[in-house]
Amino acid sequence: MHGYANPTRFLSLASWLTPLLLASGALLAAGALYWGLFEVPPDRLMGETVRILYVHVPSVWLGMGGWTAIALSSLAFLVWRHPLAAIAARASALPGMVFTATGLATGSIWGRPTWGAWWVWDGRLTSMLVLLFLYAGYIALAQAAARDGASSRIPAIFGLVGAVNIPIINRSVVWWNSLHQPPSITMGKSAIDAEFLVPLLVGTLGFSLLFGGVVLARMRALIADYQAEARLRRRAMEAH
Repeated sequence: MHGYANPTRFLSLASWLTPLLLASGALLAAGALYWGLFEVPPDRLMGETVRILYVHVPSVWLGMGGWTAIALSSLAFLVWRHPLAAIAARASALPGMVFTATGLATGSIWGRPTWGAWWVWDGRLTSMLVLLFLYAGYIALAQAAARDGASSRIPAIFGLVGAVNIPIINRSVVWWNSLHQPPSITMGKSAIDAEFLVPLLVGTLGFSLLFGGVVLARMRALIADYQAEARLRRRAMEAH
């Protein structure tokens, strides 16, 4: 893995892996959405509102997954000082924030007919909202560090500290009396019927591949920006 910390090797890998992830992810996600939205029957209890889960569940999982990627990349940067680790963390932030916002929005739409309210200060909803604010704070810190030429240590430390919220989100429906339903999928078992579960898992895989493709594309763009800035600095120094 250390070999791919070299930008040249990473770019050679990402050049073909990025379109592969984007294309396969788009195909799987589109197929699963069609399957879940038009082929799966209404749920016995939730009726037609069950269909929003095919967007909501992958979005929530990838919102948490995005911050997990930030935390792991931040740890790698702080321990091994790999510049690509800091770039990977920055690249994961925006798609993670988009999935978190999508999860909150779809959860609110689902909650209106189910709970009779667009929003409740439930443990799961509140901790997901905190995650959205954490993403906004991380993006602001990372952009400020890049703009001012400051160290990436502060965003990396923030990324690690913010990871405390991930297990809180995951266990919130167990720890507190919550309107949100308990976990439907746990290690080795599922409370969801296979007719609903299979397209949900396929959709989650598709959205995960899309997430990976977007992160790689953003990493390539950030590396290109850094290289362009370095060339401009060298030319400015040569001019003097």
